[in-house]
Amino acid sequence: MSLIRYEVRDHVAEILLDNPPFNGITDAFMDELLDAFARARADDDVRAVILASAIPGRFCAGLDLAAYRTLSPTQMHTVIDKLYSRLCDRQFDLGKPSIAAVSGAVRGGGMTVAISCDMIVADRESTFGYPEIDIGLVPAIHYGVLPRIVGRYRAFDLLFTGRTFGADEAMALGLVSRLSAPGAVLDEARAVARVLAAKSPELMRKGKNAFTQAIDSGYRQGLAGAVNLICTVSGMDDSREAMSAYVEKRKPKWKSR
Repeated sequence: MSLIRYEVRDHVAEILLDNPPFNGITDAFMDELLDAFARARADDDVRAVILASAIPGRFCAGLDLAAYRTLSPTQMHTVIDKLYSRLCDRQFDLGKPSIAAVSGAVRGGGMTVAISCDMIVADRESTFGYPEIDIGLVPAIHYGVLPRIVGRYRAFDLLFTGRTFGADEAMALGLVSRLSAPGAVLDEARAVARVLAAKSPELMRKGKNAFTQAIDSGYRQGLAGAVNLICTVSGMDDSREAMSAYVEKRKPKWKSR
């Protein structure tokens, strides 16, 4: 069964996440997502890309912890490398503008998927959060990117409290580009995509490549370290306890002091 749906309309590729119930990130999910972006890059008829969810009320809730905690260290590294490094590379080399159309819950690795795009259009009722530290992980990739967007102190608040915040706050922080009326996020993203797709493909490609390189500031060079940090943390006793507690719906019993 396919975990990602792909279709092209009016020069816009629509990549729809379709892994019920919450678009949990697995190795197979990442393979299909990376393939979809490669397909869009190779298609000269595609001039813009929309990334959205096929599941109402869920964009992406992050790693599928029930599956992730059973992986070997090597397998964990493979999944995180695809989520961090290879997804970043796909977007970096896409040569076409990409828009994340988010609605419902966007959490953890789902935030990583969304921020890989050039723009984020959010439903006004969508909610965001970085709950990693409460479930045995760390949002390592966001340690580099989030302070650049929202500032050091607000980034620390979001990353280390793990609190949930709404679309209005995300907009005020600069995390999203536009807000849509409830239930209209895909329509809004399509309207933006049509504007971008109508422009010169050559100028868009050159401009986007230059823009992406200008804002990189060592971001891509830090991805390998972020991948290694998550894999190291995943092997710690408190990490394994937090993952087990989350899956078993109980409070964790911390082993460290």
